[in-house]
Amino acid sequence: MSAASVPTPSELPARMSHGARILNTFISPAKTFGDLKNGAGWWAPWLLISVVALMFVFTMGQEVGFEQITNNEIARSSRAEQFEKLPPDQKAKQLAFSTNLTRVISYANPAVNLLVFVIIAGVLMGTFSVAAGAAVPFARSLAIVIYASLPAVISALLGIVSLVAGGMSGSLDKDAFNVRNPVATNPAYFMDPTGNKFLYGMTSALDIFVIWSIILMGIGFSSNSKLKRGTAIGIVVAWYLVYKLAGATLASIF
Repeated sequence: MSAASVPTPSELPARMSHGARILNTFISPAKTFGDLKNGAGWWAPWLLISVVALMFVFTMGQEVGFEQITNNEIARSSRAEQFEKLPPDQKAKQLAFSTNLTRVISYANPAVNLLVFVIIAGVLMGTFSVAAGAAVPFARSLAIVIYASLPAVISALLGIVSLVAGGMSGSLDKDAFNVRNPVATNPAYFMDPTGNKFLYGMTSALDIFVIWSIILMGIGFSSNSKLKRGTAIGIVVAWYLVYKLAGATLASIF
């Protein structure tokens, strides 16, 4: 063998910067996901998602208020009637406790998101390895999932703009605000969440930004294996439908 057949370090593809990876996730995702073979760092996109999510939580607290958000959640829940029958002092105590819990969980969003990303990465890594024979290391699977979740940044920014604009114009209906579906990015936003809960849950699956993320995850796993892109996307879609079916079914029962 000649020395020319062995690539030198200078001939190897240069690793993208974190900023370039984030930008290319939106404009040329295959480049970002292919570059994860050079290093599966995920902290930069997670940090960006976290910062924007906390900005949305702060804006939500300022414009709507956590007590109002909690009141809205209780009104849409199965325990609404039971809550209304409580004596005023017990009702106030429960509302105060639930409001504080809502605030804590909301500001813990970065940690909660990371836990969810870890679970998704583990499930997809196992599925692609066992069912499709595509062995993608966990660290790289986690990076794929987090980079693929970057469209959530745009969704959160839209939510911030909507809340601020509504607050400034006086058109924000705080009583109708739904923290689980705050932006009109899916058909369920225009439906009554207390109506047919199964239909509401399944309709919420048609979210523009979630579908975008699903496609990105498929591209990510395809770029790091020999699977065809359509097959990889199909596997992610299948798991998402299982999740939404389970959630919608439970919501319709309880």
